[in-house]
Amino acid sequence: MTSKASEKRKPDRPAKGSLGDSLLARLRTSFEMDEADRARFNAITHSDLGQLALSHELKAKDDGHFSHRVTTKGITNQKAAGLCWLHASLNLLRPKVMIKLGLENFEFSTAYLQFWDLLEKGNRYLEGVITLRESDPLDRTWKILNQWIAGDGGWWGYAKVLIEKYGLVPASVMPETKNNKDTRVMSQVLAELLRSKATEILRESDKGSNEAALRKIKEGAMEDVFRFLSLNLGVPPSEFEWRHEKEKKSKGGKKNGVKQDRLTALKKYTPQSFFKQTVGLELSEYHCLFHAPDRPFGKHYVFEEQYCTVGADEMNFVNLDIDAIKKICLKAIFADEPVPFGVDMGIDQSTKHGLMEHKLFDYESLFGIKMDLSKAERKRLCAQRAGHMMAIIGTDLKKGVPQKWLIENSWGDDKGQKGLWTLFDSWFDEHVDHVIVHKKHIPAKTLKIFTEKPTRLPIWYWD
Repeated sequence: MTSKASEKRKPDRPAKGSLGDSLLARLRTSFEMDEADRARFNAITHSDLGQLALSHELKAKDDGHFSHRVTTKGITNQKAAGLCWLHASLNLLRPKVMIKLGLENFEFSTAYLQFWDLLEKGNRYLEGVITLRESDPLDRTWKILNQWIAGDGGWWGYAKVLIEKYGLVPASVMPETKNNKDTRVMSQVLAELLRSKATEILRESDKGSNEAALRKIKEGAMEDVFRFLSLNLGVPPSEFEWRHEKEKKSKGGKKNGVKQDRLTALKKYTPQSFFKQTVGLELSEYHCLFHAPDRPFGKHYVFEEQYCTVGADEMNFVNLDIDAIKKICLKAIFADEPVPFGVDMGIDQSTKHGLMEHKLFDYESLFGIKMDLSKAERKRLCAQRAGHMMAIIGTDLKKGVPQKWLIENSWGDDKGQKGLWTLFDSWFDEHVDHVIVHKKHIPAKTLKIFTEKPTRLPIWYWD
């Protein structure tokens, strides 16, 4: 039996903004394959899209030559670990050691700093649980705290604080391990360990325990974290002995008829004394410059809660026009100094060819579509993200204007152009996010901005 209410009901109408029948019909009639489209379809459905879209014209622009190049040697390899920020930061320091000691090549131990990074992140996470324990589970800061926990990612600011606090050691003193170079399972287990310790803290908090009691639980939990990291990465040394080959001009000789190696005598170091004696830089003199077109330029900013070490300063930066950043980078290159920098590596770069160029992959021509987005628009729509760090080690100038930049990556010498990439200047405009440079290369008026009270950005701004 039909009710009066159902008799009066109007025919169903599509919800506002939905894909209704008329729009679906329009979409169907808007496209019909012609001969060119059928050729595209046949090629696309049987081929790798990147190979099809790669612009041969843009690829041919790279002649492999650079007018200015920083003195550095060797390519590091982060392998299956998300430690690009650590490699890029250390690649700023490696040339100092090689030049000072006359070495052909040299690498710092990434396992050493990785150990302290994860220990500090674990402590920061549990401290955050204590501080935010009364938060609503839907609170955005609480959710981010419990999503990030203690993964691989980081910034120059993380490396700076770790080096200042813990120093550095050569790779031979604390060698890489399987889990140093392939962190997936280790990171998963560490996250579960920390969550279990966080649960202990929250249970005790629910019983009414005060902050001091919760912190004692945290300190006990850190013993398990230290044990876990030691079994995965090794126990970091508090002191060590190290020697190296003497400079080439110092030739090995013979003593009692036995050939002598060109080695220095063993010398005892602490990680802190090794950093001071072989690098000797004041890391606080390096500053971060961003190009964030969604924020006003010429302003000082700070990321809330963006640090790995409790008690460290939050990461700050001055936002500049991209041309101003390029000029500062050129000064550093002319001074024979690498420039660590962060980029959105997920677009228009070829690992096979070691190239980064805007529109390197011409998907618009391949599919007959338009995809016009500015850098600011990508940022507004949450697409622009600095997910990788490398180091600028050269540039190629034409009438004083950079045409391309030479990049030292940390993906091993079997990627790119034997570990190097060519970054064309238009790609710099579109996808370079921030750079790290010494204050001597930064204009005084820009340095002054760092002394101004910063605008605070929420912890999720960069993510």
